[in-house]
Amino acid sequence: MSNTEQPKRKSQLSPRREPIQARARARSRQILDVTGRLLEEVGLDDLTTILIARKLDISVGSLYHYFPNKHAILYAMGEQWLASISGAMAELAELDLEDMALENFIDEFIGRLLTVYREQRGLLPLVQAMWGIPELHELDESHDELVIGHLVEMFRRLGFSCPPNELNRLGRLTLESCHALLLVMVNQAERRAQRTREDLQQMLFTLLDGRRNDTSPEGLGDVEAP
Repeated sequence: MSNTEQPKRKSQLSPRREPIQARARARSRQILDVTGRLLEEVGLDDLTTILIARKLDISVGSLYHYFPNKHAILYAMGEQWLASISGAMAELAELDLEDMALENFIDEFIGRLLTVYREQRGLLPLVQAMWGIPELHELDESHDELVIGHLVEMFRRLGFSCPPNELNRLGRLTLESCHALLLVMVNQAERRAQRTREDLQQMLFTLLDGRRNDTSPEGLGDVEAP
């Protein structure tokens, strides 16, 4: 994307106006909540601003006072979700990780993210939108950078001695594994979700414990892995 295209695309995704009054903020939140419910009911392809406005019992014109198009609403939902993830990771970072067992860290990490995933309405189609819609790609990239960055620093605090490129690789493996299975868990019944969580925790412990002191991983060279 060219430098001139970036501001243009960003402007197309920005809210029409930043809500200042409490009533306007409440309406913006309501739009995002209703869109989340509709994503669960009709999916991404059939979601339209007409449908959102109808569900809110307002005109499409009134909806456009807040968001210029459907992608702008999805973008705001993605930002909201990322803010929740950032908060969860910040809370995890406040724990005494230096004295925490790896098993306990993994349990805390999965538990906090699972809470965020469960609270976000319409998460699966929202994630699909972040990955599949060009206007929302930067949200997907920001999600990865956010979680991996936190994980790399937390691995260091947990006493991992592997080099930066390996820490980054482990961070991405942890993220990708958790992200895929958390999306499964939020749609499973309680007992099945618990078993999936236990399997994920065991898988991550086996992976991370076996690599935490790998000071000279073969084949990675001096270039940080993507």
